Amino acid sequence: MRLTVAQALVRFLGRQWSERDGVERRLVEGCLGIFGHGNVAGLGQALAEQGAGLHDELPYYLARNEQAMVHTAVGFAKARDRLATFACTTSIGPGATNLVTGAALATVNRIPVLLLPGDIFATRVANPVLQELEDPRSYDVSVNDCLRPVSRYFDRINRPEQLPAALLAAMRVLTDPAETGAVTLALPQDVQAEAYDWPESLFEKRVWHVPRPLPEPAALARALTALRASTRPLVVAGGGVVYSGAAEALAGFASRHGVPVAETQAGKGAVPYDHPCAVGAVGHTGTAAANALAREADLVIGVGTRYSDFTTASGTLFGDARFVNVNVAAFDAAKQGAITLVADAREGLAALDVPGWRADPDWTARAGELRARWWASVADCQAGEALTQPVLLGVLNEVAGRSGVVVNAAGSMPGDLHRMWRAPDAKGYHVEYGYSCMGYEIAGGLGVKLALPAREVFVLVGDGSYLMMAQEIATAVQEGVKLVVVVVDNHGFASIGGLSEAVGARRLGTAYRLRGPAGELDGAYLPVDLAANAASLGADVLRAGDPSSLREALLKARESARTTVVYTETVPGPAAPPSGAWWDVPVAEVSGLPEAREARERYVTAKRDQRPHR
Repeated sequence: MRLTVAQALVRFLGRQWSERDGVERRLVEGCLGIFGHGNVAGLGQALAEQGAGLHDELPYYLARNEQAMVHTAVGFAKARDRLATFACTTSIGPGATNLVTGAALATVNRIPVLLLPGDIFATRVANPVLQELEDPRSYDVSVNDCLRPVSRYFDRINRPEQLPAALLAAMRVLTDPAETGAVTLALPQDVQAEAYDWPESLFEKRVWHVPRPLPEPAALARALTALRASTRPLVVAGGGVVYSGAAEALAGFASRHGVPVAETQAGKGAVPYDHPCAVGAVGHTGTAAANALAREADLVIGVGTRYSDFTTASGTLFGDARFVNVNVAAFDAAKQGAITLVADAREGLAALDVPGWRADPDWTARAGELRARWWASVADCQAGEALTQPVLLGVLNEVAGRSGVVVNAAGSMPGDLHRMWRAPDAKGYHVEYGYSCMGYEIAGGLGVKLALPAREVFVLVGDGSYLMMAQEIATAVQEGVKLVVVVVDNHGFASIGGLSEAVGARRLGTAYRLRGPAGELDGAYLPVDLAANAASLGADVLRAGDPSSLREALLKARESARTTVVYTETVPGPAAPPSGAWWDVPVAEVSGLPEAREARERYVTAKRDQRPHR
């Protein structure tokens, strides 16, 4: 069959499927793209030839920003348990380099996305082309090479003959739960348009089977020995529980053995917040209940977690506990000096779920008491009349109900959400905190809604993050994909402002203020109207100024069929109940500022509890 490289690529992607537990689904459900020279005559032409409708094998979606389109693909893939994703195509030059942040986010979070950036001429006859970076060391270098370190697989297709092998390798990585992340196929613009005689077999339906690895018997025996010796066990549930579909298995395991379950950001909702064994978030942004148990536990069972510094409170949280880790990735399973079970989360839990063992009843009861005390403190914090951030989250949680999905990323809100959000299930909580990327929220929320069209998606975004990447509101409007976007204006970077003050940096550069008479950024707040901006992008807009009007606006937005932005300003007030866990942010060792010297003393004291190696 004679087709161009781009035409062959489009046809191939439309016929790839993933399968797990006997259920097949399309692996690449569409292509997000922004066209320019470098992909318009190749992939652009190929997509136009197959059509651009939602019923085509590879539907096309017009995005507004290349980084944002990767966030959309990540949101979609995460909501689909990494069993389906999107492709993203860009022009060469700035279009391609705009992918880097999104690619890093995908790879850090172990989420599959397929990146198809245009590239310079493979023949080099027209070089240097528009937007080409000329590297005097080699003509074989282009800006796309900056995607290599943030991709799990990278290839450049310099000849048509190279395409089949590269495509098969790309699909293998996208469907490997241990190795997945961003996959990049750089496509020189002349090669995209070059024709080749392809074998028909390349375009046959191909099913990629997603495995559920079983634990190795000797490792399992060691883990069971540790389990039976434990009286104060604690499960730390990570994203692997969610992606494996192991929530039911975990809830049953916890109930049968009396084991409290704490959650990372990616694992929140792995057991419902009202499950008797759920003790909430763990780590620096955790609950006082989970963190108290973490300090006292004699065994930590990590399931599908990579133990980020927030989870371990920078190595200060877990006392002298032993670790048993269940993870599909050996790299993560071996962390914390653990007994390693390289296995699927569901299968690993099943293997550990042996009769005749149970946690000490006093330990289980203590977990329940701490849990009740924590949620009582949250209720007190969210009962105020002023629209503080905790109160706002309480109102949103109430309106979202058990079927709503909250989407958020960087700033202070992920911490408050992790501590206080009552997540009824794993799909109701979608917070990107592996890369903590500002600008993820709206684009990621679009992907979540595409993946979960029957659920109401509430995107929670601060003004700092909104100003970085709000334009995918226009994409949602164009596609008729309804979102509720809650824009919280606190006139700057509240989270980093607090951190800046804590380390003696005086909140420099964290408030959106005009320059004052002395030349400092201490004047009036910027006269920026984010609500008007959202309306200009095609959204309906509602404004709210207190808890009552916020509830009314959210209810109205929930019932609307259109993307609606609810704009509100929060006021300073009581913060979320403290987690009691530390986070390692270095403080200047010498300083002329007294507050920095005081912060350094606190830092040195806290470092004494750190255990970086086990």
